[in-house]
Amino acid sequence: MAKNTLPSRFRKVDVDEFDENKFVEEHDEAAEQQGPDTAEVDNLIRQYPVVAAVVCALTAALVWVELLVFGWAESVFSLGLSYIVQATPCTGDMMSAFHVALRNPPINSKNPAIKEKAQAVVLRVLTSFKSSDIEPAVKSLDRNGVDLLMKYIYRGFEKPSDNSSAILLQWHEKCE
Repeated sequence: MAKNTLPSRFRKVDVDEFDENKFVEEHDEAAEQQGPDTAEVDNLIRQYPVVAAVVCALTAALVWVELLVFGWAESVFSLGLSYIVQATPCTGDMMSAFHVALRNPPINSKNPAIKEKAQAVVLRVLTSFKSSDIEPAVKSLDRNGVDLLMKYIYRGFEKPSDNSSAILLQWHEKCE
């Protein structure tokens, strides 16, 4: 039996790779696909209208006084007033936070960290909405925005957190 002594290295080269007519556009992922601005969304969520801020402060003070009256003073001081204020249901400019969170989605990004960060930001905004404000928020989106929102909702169903499934079901119902 004869042995092949000719070189076969040339067969491993992809000639089409060097074709000058073949154009491959490379995207600068760092500039385009960073996801929503977390700091801006957080500021909008925490941004209290003047009346809401007064109501939130009074509600937190009443909770604090109620804890003192019922003899739970040590729990008041261990929790701290800041925790009570944070636990008080107050909303900022949720509609703007919603639109900022859906802006600049990392759809074509191959970086899973960017996608996870964007998912966390959108889920935080969605869970901060009151039930009565969900429908106007969905109606403020165009068809592409609703499709993007549904993608985030389904991703939220994949990794549920505290009571997020019930809230995401409300969003899903309003998107249909």
